[in-house]
Amino acid sequence: MCFYAEAPDPNRPVVCFDESPIQLIGEVRAPIPPRPGQLERYDCEYKRYGTANLFVFLDVHRPWRKVKVTASRTALDFAACMRDLADVHFPKAARIRVVLDNLSTHSAGALYQTFPAEEARRLLRRLEFHYVPKHASWLNMVEIEIGVLAAQCLDRRIESIKQLAAETAIWEQQRNAVAARVKWMFTTEKARAKMGHAYPRPQVNSGHTQRVKTTVQRY
Repeated sequence: MCFYAEAPDPNRPVVCFDESPIQLIGEVRAPIPPRPGQLERYDCEYKRYGTANLFVFLDVHRPWRKVKVTASRTALDFAACMRDLADVHFPKAARIRVVLDNLSTHSAGALYQTFPAEEARRLLRRLEFHYVPKHASWLNMVEIEIGVLAAQCLDRRIESIKQLAAETAIWEQQRNAVAARVKWMFTTEKARAKMGHAYPRPQVNSGHTQRVKTTVQRY
């Protein structure tokens, strides 16, 4: 994503967005607390309490992320996230560039499905969706952040949405407080070398070099 390398522009921030389902799992028997020289012990048996969903936002150019916990991951949930992004998290930005994957709910139509047409148009005037190529979701920087979240916060049993929201809120606050950033190593030059087929190539025609026009299809 070439605008990862752009200079920060508060008026046109770049925000990576993705979602991740999570199982809610509780204990059948109370764990035995840790003691000096001995780790906490817990039973291998557990109880399922359903699933929840994590919507994660990551600002490309500043150390900020936001985690929103929901019971579902519908088009309505996506639309609510986009309204939060525009009105709560970046109320002064003229245009918010959102990097996201091609999930069917990730569309302008979700906003029209959720809000009155005038409200949907108001939000979409400030949102600019940039879809990563199909089968290349790893180009979305927030996937790295979700991996950090899973390793640092979700590596234990969490049985309720309330507990999940509390745990992720603490993690989010701590990451923002220490100004944690994702170090993106996949430069534009590396992208052109690895994904050259996606870029226009020069074509010789009648002694003149012409540029072949390509079309990027969004799914």
